[in-house]
Amino acid sequence: MHPDKLAVNDALAERRYGYADLNTRVNRVCGALSSLGLVKGERVALLAYNGHEFLEAFFAIAKIGLVAVPVNWRLTTREISYILKDCGVKSIIFDSDFSSTIEEIHNETEQRVSIKSWLELRGNQLDFARDYEQLLSVQGTEEPPVTAGGEDNLFIMYTSGTTGLPKGAVHTHNSVFWSAINYSVTAGMYFNDIHLVFLPLFHIAALISTVTALYNGNSLVVLRSFDPQKSWTLIVDEKISTSFAVPAMLNFMMQVPDFEKYDWSSLRWFMSGGAPLAVETIKAYKKVGIDITQAFGMTEACGSLCMVGPEDGMRKAGSVGKAYFHTELRIVDPDGKDLPAGKEGEIIARSPTIMKEYWNRPEDTAEAIRDGWYHTGDVGVQDEEGFITIRDRIKDMIISGGENVYPAEVEMVLMQHPGILDAAVIGQESKKWGESPFAVIVPISAGLTESEAVSYCEGKLARFKLPKGVVFVEELPRNATGKVLKRLLREQFPGPASE
Repeated sequence: MHPDKLAVNDALAERRYGYADLNTRVNRVCGALSSLGLVKGERVALLAYNGHEFLEAFFAIAKIGLVAVPVNWRLTTREISYILKDCGVKSIIFDSDFSSTIEEIHNETEQRVSIKSWLELRGNQLDFARDYEQLLSVQGTEEPPVTAGGEDNLFIMYTSGTTGLPKGAVHTHNSVFWSAINYSVTAGMYFNDIHLVFLPLFHIAALISTVTALYNGNSLVVLRSFDPQKSWTLIVDEKISTSFAVPAMLNFMMQVPDFEKYDWSSLRWFMSGGAPLAVETIKAYKKVGIDITQAFGMTEACGSLCMVGPEDGMRKAGSVGKAYFHTELRIVDPDGKDLPAGKEGEIIARSPTIMKEYWNRPEDTAEAIRDGWYHTGDVGVQDEEGFITIRDRIKDMIISGGENVYPAEVEMVLMQHPGILDAAVIGQESKKWGESPFAVIVPISAGLTESEAVSYCEGKLARFKLPKGVVFVEELPRNATGKVLKRLLREQFPGPASE
């Protein structure tokens, strides 16, 4: 419809492609993948930083019926190898930055036999790999036959694995299409928007917001990896109107010296997700005139399930909002019965965006999707207006003296302390209470004491919810999507709790 409109601006590579030019590149990748003998349904891994290559490869894979496997490049070689084996990857497209990882994986006999082809971006350091650009240069630009769609698999994205081995959530052409529709009508993405992508494209929020932006005819500005100061510069220079960031990124951007001096008049909103957003962060951005939309979602839901816009962000502080347009949400008890407003229970969802299955895990799939409803494993409560507040993961809930303590609730209070940058709460074994809350805190500066942190919570939380112990650290361990790895914290600070 608009072949000359800018589709992608790859900021680091200094490459700009209009929609027609991007499609030409996609068709060349289709030819390249077909020339390697790949056939419909086979999996192609993408181990690459953000850039035009990631996008053109993803759409080429979709066009000819292959299945994309975006790989978290922050994982260890062992973890990456597990993913490649688990879903039977036949080809891998990788950045030369990861050549040592790829060489180690290639040297594994099983992987070397199962993976048919290796394509290297931005250089050709490995003799067993094909040069990506060189292979594209000899391909035609004609449209390939499009043989995939509907319930055919489109991509497999592995969950973060905070509590064990990651599982591959399988999404189809249909679930991605409906996710784009949901995102468009709920979040409000418009034809003239310019969308900044700095969240890694192996993250479901980044991938779906990017697909949605292109579906809407937006122009994308893609940053290879997150850089707070560069992000502000791009917002000014490229007149960015929308972007998605996890809370940690928003906090880092506020720490850029004199960030208030940047001209962000083009910016309509930041969307935040992946972890709870502190009320103080919302207030700080609101103070300088920037609205933040908050979303709650997950890989299995192909993005977001519910959202709260800036107009309700302060009025419903702490809430993640209402269900997305084509999404149904319920709060249920352990027997699956609906709970009234104000009662805490598990959030379950029904939507055309829900994954098809966990790859090769029928038992896990049956446990997660029951009678058409996806069981999120998150505890939430819904108010009379339909706004949902997340209490915590069921598995992270602390039971202290028979009372339920949701770490997220304690963390939200701690994060309001002016001297606390980041906080996570875990349960420690207690002879007296069974479990007791324990706070792991990243202070803004030295000087904050344990007693001060605990005293700050007094009067804001019930006594049984107060941390029984505090430790100060330089940073919290997080996965690539911004979620705190509480499993590691429990291993690092096993207790026993102070009584």
